[in-house]
Amino acid sequence: MLFGQEHVDRYRATDGAEGHDWNGTQTLLLTTKGRRSGEPRTTPLIYGRDGDAFVIVASKGGTDEQPAWYLNLAEEPQVEVQVKGDRFQATARTAGTDEKPKLWETMVAHWPAYDEYQERTSREIPVVVLDRS
Repeated sequence: MLFGQEHVDRYRATDGAEGHDWNGTQTLLLTTKGRRSGEPRTTPLIYGRDGDAFVIVASKGGTDEQPAWYLNLAEEPQVEVQVKGDRFQATARTAGTDEKPKLWETMVAHWPAYDEYQERTSREIPVVVLDRS
């Protein structure tokens, strides 16, 4: 996570006036359903756009494990997204091999460290597309 719960709380309280812009990039809030607990789990994540869709990267800083939020949405792809003051339901899907290279470049333009993260791990870091439901 970026700022963790403090980031989520400030983002929500200010409709993203605090928290949307972060370290030269932009973040959204992704809320997934916990695969074990069934409870909502909200994570601030860097995002990009592909047309009307929002794009996020399951990097976890280049560790060998998938982030918990990615495991959650793999089991339940219906998620809630907040971008600034706009909260909406979305369907999450992992980008296919044909579309991932273009989306990866989009995301590296937002956060160049993604390339370094991929070099750190043997797992292929997924790119996730969020389409409004």
